[in-house]
Amino acid sequence: MDTKMRRFSVGVALIVSLGIMAAARADEGLTYLESAGRYGDMAQQVETRLARGEAPTASLVGPLCLAYGQLKRFDKLFDCVVRLETAIAAGDRVIKGDYFIGTSVAAEPFPGMLRAEAYMDLGDFARAMAEGERALAAVPTDASLSSTWPRTKFQLVILPNLAIAAVLGGDKERSRRYLAALEDVSIGFVGSAMTKPLKENGLARVYLALGEYDKAIEHLGSRGLVNFVMALADATNAHAYRGDSLATLSELPRQFMLAKADLELGRLDEARQAFDAMFANQRLPDLGDIYWVALAERARLEALEQRPDEAIADLKRAVDVIETQRASIHTEASKIGFVGDKQAVYRRLVAALIGQGRTAAAFDYVERSKSRALVDMLAARKEDFAIHGADPEKTRQVLAQLDAADLAGHAPDAAPKVDAAGASGVRNLSLARTQVQAAAPELATLVAVSAVPSDELKSLVGQDETLIEYYGQDDELYAFVLDRQKLQAIKLDAAELERRVRDLRAAIEQVDGDAWRAPAQALYAQLWQPLAGQIAAGKVVIVPHGALHYLPFAALVAPDGSFLADRYALRFLPSASVLKFLRPASPAGQAPLLALGDPDLGDPRYDLHFAEDEARTVAGVFPGSRLLLRKDASKSNFRKAEGAFVRIHFATHGEFNAEQPLASGLHLAGDTGGDSMLTVGELYAMNLNADLVTLSACQTGLGKVASGDDVVGLTRGFLYAGARSIVASLWSVDDKATAQLMEAFYRNLATMSKEEALRQAQQATRNAFPQPFFWAAFQLTGRGD
Repeated sequence: MDTKMRRFSVGVALIVSLGIMAAARADEGLTYLESAGRYGDMAQQVETRLARGEAPTASLVGPLCLAYGQLKRFDKLFDCVVRLETAIAAGDRVIKGDYFIGTSVAAEPFPGMLRAEAYMDLGDFARAMAEGERALAAVPTDASLSSTWPRTKFQLVILPNLAIAAVLGGDKERSRRYLAALEDVSIGFVGSAMTKPLKENGLARVYLALGEYDKAIEHLGSRGLVNFVMALADATNAHAYRGDSLATLSELPRQFMLAKADLELGRLDEARQAFDAMFANQRLPDLGDIYWVALAERARLEALEQRPDEAIADLKRAVDVIETQRASIHTEASKIGFVGDKQAVYRRLVAALIGQGRTAAAFDYVERSKSRALVDMLAARKEDFAIHGADPEKTRQVLAQLDAADLAGHAPDAAPKVDAAGASGVRNLSLARTQVQAAAPELATLVAVSAVPSDELKSLVGQDETLIEYYGQDDELYAFVLDRQKLQAIKLDAAELERRVRDLRAAIEQVDGDAWRAPAQALYAQLWQPLAGQIAAGKVVIVPHGALHYLPFAALVAPDGSFLADRYALRFLPSASVLKFLRPASPAGQAPLLALGDPDLGDPRYDLHFAEDEARTVAGVFPGSRLLLRKDASKSNFRKAEGAFVRIHFATHGEFNAEQPLASGLHLAGDTGGDSMLTVGELYAMNLNADLVTLSACQTGLGKVASGDDVVGLTRGFLYAGARSIVASLWSVDDKATAQLMEAFYRNLATMSKEEALRQAQQATRNAFPQPFFWAAFQLTGRGD
């Protein structure tokens, strides 16, 4: 018998033994469920066993964490990994299999492996590499510890992820080092039928990430021997009648990579065959990291084959999968990274719908594409919510039902779970969302992505108002123009947009010249001139996108030399759907204004010399106002005044934290032993019920913009805390000019809407301080009346 046949025989003997041992089991063990890719069943089985009182050993918690990772249940994954680490720290260092060949697997590498894969999904490639290195260092050298998970198999799982994280993080040299280490991993004689495909898949994944598709295909060649062994094992398996296959975990990724490589190389027939094989496998939805991207890539093929309807259908399904996964992430930075990495699916869908003239449908997906990281994350903190205009206890009960129904319906490979009333988990989920909508409509938009339909938005735009929503990235940019009568989509020139915005911002800071004028004119021509004929109203609502969040639209210059603010009263929204949830003012029983000015921060360098006078002047405009200055302008005094004032004015320093947006906030005076920063996170647990909040502070309107187009900053925090309108600044403002602008703004409010009051205050300030640096920083977000 030659070497190939000897290896074949050994492989068959091992796999058949595995099948016989599995067949001897009456239940479906965790090792089997993992090998068959049935992660939904796997998670459900462990949760049931833990609920029944079984000890949270590494042998239970480890498979549960693996299942959560594959299902992209990020809300549960990270807590699960902590539980696994607790078990390991207590001396439980082995994950024991259910039968024969999986008797013992080292547990120490798994926390790092699981976190590394999760951070890759969430777009945090530096942390992914750090966790992957940690996992690699934790791999034991004792070869006798496991026959199915020796040191080699750990390396074959960890090294490809490290290499891909390096590529995606922009460090191709580091990726090449990981790739070389992967090439050097030696495959032993025993178990090669199982581990060789793992290595080949890993190499192919790395070459795909590097864009070397021919090399990827070299590692995805014929596997007749492996497939024959797998088929024989499946035939002797007690669970084969359910359509399971031990080849699922290796073959589905392989089929996807073949399809992707063939598609990139223009081999459309081969790509179609690979996609057909993938989607014929009922376990595909269980592999969360492949499912959505397989749908998106198949849509690319369908578009190339002139099948636009099928392409649109697959892109819609991909969006649904993305949004389902995204709903389980509970940190604001993670949610931005996750959705940001998948924005191309939304962009392609929007472009395809516009290409078919389906403008309303395209606009709806633009709204759904908004990452809304901050509000989504805070939707998970249900016990902290200030639930406005609703019965808080009722809403919390409904949200608890929503969680339970979501859990019951989240096993894509399992039969529907039926409750005592005979309703399936999916139906319960739909019912719970309906109940949330009835109890607190504004909360429903936070717990599920459900944009307000464009026809409804038309009725929410004022009679004398036009809404303009920008959307796009790289070489594509659209402007959606919506008023009471129509919705239009206009394609714009996206060339050098980000650079021009940066150039304008930099030029504006040069207060002694007019270097700002050329980029301000160029941006008017690029962003506004193509739309001007569609804007009949004098009031405009702008929903920016990407870099446009940082653009002072008021300072754009028309061909006749006039500013945009000379022609239009402007206000801004984070998304058009917010229109539905900005309630009219209800000032009954509230004092007119609370002004906090120049708080004592314990260092004279941070004193704002004109802020105290500004606060006094603003408070003087409205009789009955309350004025808090210096040490009295404290966080505790502000919290005591929660919900008691129609208007709130902050004349203080603001701080934006790009890495931890929830920690962004306003500096107030400190109390003895207390915290002085009023943070965004705290705002989401407040109920201000204020008609207007003015942030006359440094860079209070700034936020972190990711490709998911979510701006995480103070403006959004105050919107959710109950402010109907917020005035905030885009850059560090001049103290004296701001004091003059604010006085004019508040005096104008006696006879004008907020948007017109700000426009005229900017014009008045411009008379004394002509440069845009002094007057163009402030923008109104929210209601304009």
